[in-house]
Amino acid sequence: MKTIVDILTDVVAAGFDAAGFDQLPGPIDPVVASKKAGSGDYQSNACFRLAKVFKTNPRALAESVVNAMPNSEAIESAEVAGPGFINLSLSNAWLGERLAAHCSDSALGMPQSEGVVVIDYSSPNVAKRMHVAHLRSTVIGNALDRILRFAGNKVIADNHIGDWGTQFGKLIVAWRKWVDLEEFERDPIGELQRIYVHFAREAELHPELEDQARTETAALQAGDEANNDLWQKFIRVSMVEFNSLYKRLGVDFDVTLGESFYNPNLGSIVEDLLEKGVAERSEGAVIVPFSPEDGKALKDTPMLIQKSDGAALYATTDLATVKYRLSEWNPSQVIYVTDTRQQLHFKQLFAACNKIGWADTDFVHVWFGLLSLPGGAMSTRKGNVINLKDLLDEAARRAREVVDAKAPDLSEDERAEIAEAVGVGAVRYADLSQNPQSNVVFDWDKMLALDGNTAPYLMYTYARCRSIQRKGGVDSPSVDGSAPVEAHERDLALALLRFPEAVTLAINNSRPNMLCDYLYGLASVFNRFYYEMPVLKAPLDIKNRRLSLVEATALVMGQGLGLLGVKTLERM
Repeated sequence: MKTIVDILTDVVAAGFDAAGFDQLPGPIDPVVASKKAGSGDYQSNACFRLAKVFKTNPRALAESVVNAMPNSEAIESAEVAGPGFINLSLSNAWLGERLAAHCSDSALGMPQSEGVVVIDYSSPNVAKRMHVAHLRSTVIGNALDRILRFAGNKVIADNHIGDWGTQFGKLIVAWRKWVDLEEFERDPIGELQRIYVHFAREAELHPELEDQARTETAALQAGDEANNDLWQKFIRVSMVEFNSLYKRLGVDFDVTLGESFYNPNLGSIVEDLLEKGVAERSEGAVIVPFSPEDGKALKDTPMLIQKSDGAALYATTDLATVKYRLSEWNPSQVIYVTDTRQQLHFKQLFAACNKIGWADTDFVHVWFGLLSLPGGAMSTRKGNVINLKDLLDEAARRAREVVDAKAPDLSEDERAEIAEAVGVGAVRYADLSQNPQSNVVFDWDKMLALDGNTAPYLMYTYARCRSIQRKGGVDSPSVDGSAPVEAHERDLALALLRFPEAVTLAINNSRPNMLCDYLYGLASVFNRFYYEMPVLKAPLDIKNRRLSLVEATALVMGQGLGLLGVKTLERM
């Protein structure tokens, strides 16, 4: 199904063709939603650029195009404005019919793609508790995951966990010397973190512990059975805790292939790059050198893929990971969701992939800013890093206070369910509603507010739709295609139809906050409609027309929140 933007752009393009301006230098600029009252619903700015091509002025070109444009049931009127804008107003009858068509479509009018996309996100380290700094990668990555699937893509969500390296040698030594098995049974990750920290303190006093750790790491990498059993135990208990948090956040992965999965291939990939001339030896190490043609930021910053002692690095594993993903899934796009500090690494990785010849795949780094507390940046050393579980628990607790105050008549189970959904939804949405590249300050009061651009406000808007339907005894709600009549009805119908455009923007820019902005705008339009336009007390024909808009709002709002991983509630 085409979006309104595509339909109107096609009509304008047909106008150029019919007016004799058929030798276009590529597709015309797509129409855009009008931002100014009195400028129609959509606007074409194509004449400004193309007037230079056809050696005429933009307004004269616009007038020729409008006069030649074919009739379209979608367009009520087309007018030339200012120095060459083409303002397009949509037909009310078409708006009603189009809204019904969107709502009868499982994708709500969203055009479908057929690409294969791999998304690499979350990626916590084994034997360490997930903390709030893991939140951004997890929820941004999962939102992109959901949105891309909704648009028809086959998505492989890969949790590239940190499950290999010298830290496991240290942990094995610490386990054998200091583990409290009873405490491990009670709190596995907490005990692993305790003995790991204890190792670091003891190693400062007894440096020989570092030698022991290196010996145990080498034994693990050589396949030592006892070390392997311990290592597998660490992974198992870590995944139990990770998965409990993912369940609360509504996050699922298709595969969890950690760094260890690629370890057997690291030596061969280094040799392969040397053989192809992509890599070279430098002072005993192996590097991938870059030239200015590979990117200005990469000048004099070669990528180290093997140390002089033969050890592989993070970059080596990432190259092996790319090779596996391309051979296993043949993706059209691979997306990495990490914080801003890894920008240089991914520029190097993508440039190396291009030099290798993996240029048919689009590699994207969705980087995000840092998350901080109101008092400043979080620091493990300062002890002000919040565990993710504690964060979600606190969000649910605070939400419960609000629910108890606002809805004391609900049962204990209902209030607990609502508090969990509102608390977790508020945490997710507070992050997703920001431009990913901005730094975010964690603000409890703002994220749990029942007004403004927050999850509770949007969830309440959805619940309000369902409340109207319950009060009206609507057992089988539908969107009947009625043409909007009043201005508030028309505003709501038009806002609802722009849902596919918002999803497309979020995909094209890898920015879920664009969908958040749309949903907040939609909720605002619906609530103005609700306060200005009586629904259940209106005459029957008007009541049915407005109930149709209420159902359309519930469908779009519910789907939009679902794409952000925010649970909808039938009552709040």
